[in-house]
Formats: sequence, C-alpha cells, structure tokens
Amino acid sequence: EVQLVESGGGLVQPGGSLRLSCAASGFIFSSSAMCWIRQAAGKGFEVVSRINSDGRGTNYLDYVKGRFTISRDNAKNTLYLQLNKLKTEDTAMYYCSKECTFDVQSQGTQVTVSS
Repeated sequence: EVQLVESGGGLVQPGGSLRLSCAASGFIFSSSAMCWIRQAAGKGFEVVSRINSDGRGTNYLDYVKGRFTISRDNAKNTLYLQLNKLKTEDTAMYYCSKECTFDVQSQGTQVTVSS
C-alpha cells in the first residue's frame, strides 16, 4: 500500500522559508518520479514541482521558479521541498504525489503565508 506522509508546513510571514518533507513507503521510491502539488482554498490542484526518479531532472511551476527547490533522498525514501521567499499566494495545502497524479490519498501539510 502506497503511503505518503507530509510534514513541515506552518504559518510564516511573507518572505519567510519552510522545508517540507514527504516520507514514502509501500512502493519502490527510487523508481518513481515524484511531485509536490498544492491546493489553495476553493481552487483545484496544481503541480508545483516535479523530480525524476534519480533526482537529476526537475521542473517547476513558473510562479515558484527561483524560490522553491525540490530534492529527494532515495536512501531515506524521502522527498523534500524547500520554500523560500514565500508569498501570500503560496498559501495552500501541499501534498506529495507518486508519479504526479492528482489522486491524493495523503493528509498533506498546510502552508499559510500571512503577516
């Protein structure tokens, strides 16, 4: 059974930083592309960032380029997202996703950017 457990969210002021983590189990993590996706209140899911299975290829939503960094540690079955220079518009529930599907089954971690 695929299990993804996100953590690291919180309340932060504009311009602040957070580091999200996603602990994965139940599948071969090192063989799977992974994504961070988010959903703001009242809106649909959007892919924030993608990383391929070996970590050598990454993609970002234009709005977060230069501010967010995705990474992974295949030895620890863990996915990360470093969020810097946060904006109020980044407020959302953040989820990690195996193979970047929107079939979210995990609880996510809430990121709230507010002064």
